[in-house]
Formats: sequence, C-alpha cells, structure tokens
Amino acid sequence: MSQPLTLADFDYALPPELIAQSPAPERTGSRLLHIDARGELHDERFTAIEQLLKPGDLLVFNDTRVIKARLHGHKESGGKIEVLIERITAPDRALAHVRASKSPQTGARLRLADAFDAEVLGRADDLYELRFGQPVLGLLEQFGAMPLPPYITHAPDAHDDQRYQTVYARAPGAVAAPTAGLHFDAPLLERLRGRGVNQAFVTLHVGAGTFQPVRVQNLAEHVMHAEWYVVPQGTADAVQATRAAGGRVIAVGTTSVRALESAAQADRGQGLAGEGDTRLFITPGYDYRVVDAMLTNFHLPQSTLLMLVAAFIGQDTMRRAYAHAVAARYRFFSYGDAMFLERSSRT
Repeated sequence: MSQPLTLADFDYALPPELIAQSPAPERTGSRLLHIDARGELHDERFTAIEQLLKPGDLLVFNDTRVIKARLHGHKESGGKIEVLIERITAPDRALAHVRASKSPQTGARLRLADAFDAEVLGRADDLYELRFGQPVLGLLEQFGAMPLPPYITHAPDAHDDQRYQTVYARAPGAVAAPTAGLHFDAPLLERLRGRGVNQAFVTLHVGAGTFQPVRVQNLAEHVMHAEWYVVPQGTADAVQATRAAGGRVIAVGTTSVRALESAAQADRGQGLAGEGDTRLFITPGYDYRVVDAMLTNFHLPQSTLLMLVAAFIGQDTMRRAYAHAVAARYRFFSYGDAMFLERSSRT
C-alpha cells in the first residue's frame, strides 16, 4: 500500500535570486526546458517551441484577462486597508480579500483610492462580499493596480500592465496571469498557424488562491480554491477533431489543463463543452483524460501547481527537472522561464 502524499514530497530549495522580478526584454526571449516523454531534459530557447510542435497539434490557451484587482484605502475609523478582488459576482458586487489591522464588520463602508466607497455585505469563508455604487470593472480599470504576485517585490507600473497580460487576453476576471501564455507574441502565434499548429481557447479566471500555501501535511485533506472556467463548444470540437486525426492536445499553462480536465471530469453527456466552478486538485496518480503535452512556468515549492506537474511527468522526473533548473540558473515563477512537458507513460 502506497504512503499518502505529503507536502514534503513537493519541496525544493530555491535561491531567492532565481525568482524573476521582471520579464525578459522580449516575450519570446525566455529559456525553455524541454522534458521529453522519456524524461530526458533538453535546454532550449523558447523559440524552439516552433520545432517541438507538429502540424495537427492543438494549442489550448486560457484567454482570461487580468483585472486591476488591488485597491488601497481606509475604514471609517481611519485604519488602512488593502482590498484584493477575488471574483466579480454581479456588475456592482465582488468577493474580496481585505487586509486590515481589525476585520471590518458587516455594514461597514470602506473608502477606496480616495475616490469611492464599498459596503461590506458579509463574509463568505475568508472572503468579504462588497457592494459598490458603480460597475466594479470600470472602477478597477480607473483606480486599481495590477495584482502582481507576492514574490514580485516592485510596485506595478505601466510596463507590468502590458507584460503581466497575454497578447490574446479577452475575458476580464483573473487576479493572476496564466503565465505560460506570457511567452507568446503575435508574430509567433501567426508562424505557428502557418506551420499547421491549430489554436483554441478556454477561459479560467485565475484566483488569488493560486498563491495560497497548502496548510495541511496530508494532501488528501487539502481543499482547492474554486475557480470559474468555460470550455466553448468550438474548443471541444477542436479537441475531438485533433484526437481523431492523431494530433496532440497541448495545454498552454496549468489553468488550461485544469479547465480541460475539469470539463472531462464533469461528464455532462455533451463532450467537453460547458462551464462552472472547479475545485479539481491534481496530484500524482491522477489519470489525465485530455492533455497530451503542457507548456508551463516553474512553480513554487509545495504548491498545488507543482503537484499537477508531478502528476503529469512523474515525481522523480519533476524533482530531477527542478534540480537541473536551479543548477542551470533558470528564472522562476510568473516572469520566469518556461517548460515544455511531454506526457510520460511511466507516471
């Protein structure tokens, strides 16, 4: 009988200087660690993706758009607060994380950006339900800041507004970027289309929970944060056609993986097409139903995303790959380098 998975199985030592604080000068200028189906490691530049992809392959991108979800302000008492919108639930309402020295009570009014108020309607677990007097998206676009991850230490600026967003971002709602997609620019996407590599889109609104630490040692006890996803009928049809023609379904980012695999798990009797909340937690032993290869960045130690990668290529290969990446001085996390993972038959 196998031992239960624990946090320690997904830990690794990362020198802080390898955490990328800014993106490469060009979107396609990062390095790429290719892990083939045999588990062998190959050091490449990201532009090698053009040779690694084959005519008839299907790239599936997450077209969510990052919203300027971070706001600063103060309570009626004068105490400072920081608000991070997690999910917009109605045109004038949202669920949010609120950081304050003392938690605001139901009915309290928060003054944000010295420009507008939000009323606290109540609590939903760790989140606060807030009501705004105007459409939330418009207020965030005007007064909010790009919600850079906690390990990026500089304040967001106009450069981040552009580079912490994919070139194909369409549907506003994410509070973290689907970072594997940050490596693509429009000319590369066009060249791939010219080579016969097909492209399709899902939407998964990445939540701030993606950065939350796993707080239990026994992973079987962990409960994933919920994220909203949509798999359009056109994408479901493209996946089916790719499979029928012998091509590979290649997810660009762990968020695309979760959207596709969540749709497969839902089993609505209409193929992959559908939408809903997902709490899918992928760990070693998971049987991937849709994804044949994956493009992703390097993930935090002990994170659920690292566990997803280990489920895809095997724990031993994951450990080897990350040890190699540290030794070879790859750049880690959101603004860092990429990995191209071919599914192992030995996971």
